[in-house]
Amino acid sequence: MEHKKILIIGGGVAGLSAALALEQLGIKASIVEKTGFLGGHAIQYACKATDQCVKCGACVVEEKLKAVTENPDIRIFLNSQIKNKAQNNGRSVITLNRQPDYIDPHKCTDCGQCYAQCPGKGAIEQGFSPNNHPLYALNADKCLRFTGQDCHICEDVCPEKAIDLNQQPYKHICEINAVIVASGFKAFEPVDKPYGWQVFDNVITNLELERMLRRQSIAVRPSDGLPARRIAFIQCVGSRDATLNHLWCSKVCCGSALRMARVIKTRHPESEITFFYMDAQNSGKDFEKFYAAVQNDIHEIRCLPGDVYQTSDGSLQVSHFDQHDRQSVEHIFDLVVLSVGITPGSDSGKLADRLQLKPELTGFFSASPTQLGIFTAGAAAGPMTIEDAIASAGQAVWQTVQYLKTC
Repeated sequence: MEHKKILIIGGGVAGLSAALALEQLGIKASIVEKTGFLGGHAIQYACKATDQCVKCGACVVEEKLKAVTENPDIRIFLNSQIKNKAQNNGRSVITLNRQPDYIDPHKCTDCGQCYAQCPGKGAIEQGFSPNNHPLYALNADKCLRFTGQDCHICEDVCPEKAIDLNQQPYKHICEINAVIVASGFKAFEPVDKPYGWQVFDNVITNLELERMLRRQSIAVRPSDGLPARRIAFIQCVGSRDATLNHLWCSKVCCGSALRMARVIKTRHPESEITFFYMDAQNSGKDFEKFYAAVQNDIHEIRCLPGDVYQTSDGSLQVSHFDQHDRQSVEHIFDLVVLSVGITPGSDSGKLADRLQLKPELTGFFSASPTQLGIFTAGAAAGPMTIEDAIASAGQAVWQTVQYLKTC
C-alpha cells in the first residue's frame, strides 16, 4: 500500500478525516480544496458548550485541521479544482487547475495589514482557524487588480513583501489510484423567501450566526452592533420544501439552532429567544436530554412565519398564524436567524462531468461506490452531522482500501 496514492476532493471535515485515516494506513493522500482554506463550513462553527460539552463537534474539526496541516506526508492543493480525469496504465490521471498562492506562506506573519487596508470588498478573505496559514487569502474574482483596476495596495502595505499579484494560474498533474469525493455542500441562499435576508440587516442565516459567535462570542444586531436581546430562529428555510423540490431534512439545523440559543441564553440570561419550527429533529449525542433542558430557556412556536418586516428602529416584525386562536399574531425581534438547508455543492454538476459520475436525483452523490476507484464521503452524499461526516469518511477509506487490494 505504500506506493498507492489517493486524491481527496474537498478539505472539509470529511476530507480531513479521510486523509488522516489513509495516512495512518501508510497510504499517500492529497487534498484538493477549491478555496484558500481547509476546514470547510464546519471550521466556521462556534463551540456551543455551556456548563458542559454538548458534543457539537466544532473542536473535533479544529483538531483534525491541526493534525493535517502539521503532517508533511499529506499534500495540500488550495485554490485548486479538477479540470479533467483520464486513465493511464490502470491509474487515473487528474489534471488540476490551480490559482497561485498570491500570499507566500513562508513570508506571511498573519499581521492582517492586507485585510485591513484592501479597498475591494471580499478581495482579501480571513480564515477562521489559526491552523490555517496564511490566515488570509486573496480572492481573485473580487480583487480590483483582476477586475481591470490598477490596484496594488496589499502588495505595498505588506511589511514582509509576502504578496505577489503577478503570479499566473497553472496546471498540476496527479497520477493516483483512487478518488474520494468529499466536496461538501452548499448552504441554501434564502433570497426568494419572504424573510428579508440581504434586504434587512438584522436578518441573518444560522451560518452567519455561527461565525458571529465564533469571532465575538455574543449575538449582535449587524445594523448597529448592539447586543440582540430578542432573537427568533426560523427553521426549515430551504429544507423540506416541495416548492423547491428540496424534500429532504437537513438534519443538523434544529440541533445547531437550539445549541446556539442555549449559548446565547447562558451568556446573556436576559435574552428572549423564540424557536419557530415544524418538528425538532434529533441531532447529535444526548440530544433528547439536551432538548428537554433547553425547552426551559426558549419559547417554542410550532409553525413557520409568513412574513418579516422591518420597523422604523431597525427591529423586525414577524407574523405567524396561531392555530389555537385562529388568528394572525405578530412579534418584534432584534435579530432573526434563518436555519438554512444543506443543498448539493454549487459545482457538483461540473465535478460529476469531469469525473464521469452521475449524481442522484437530489443532486447529491451516491454514498455507495458508483464507479471503480471513486468513493464518496461526508455531506457530498447528503445532509449529515459532523460526527456522521467523520464516520462516512471512515467508511469511504475502508471501501478505498478494499478496492486497492484488487488493483
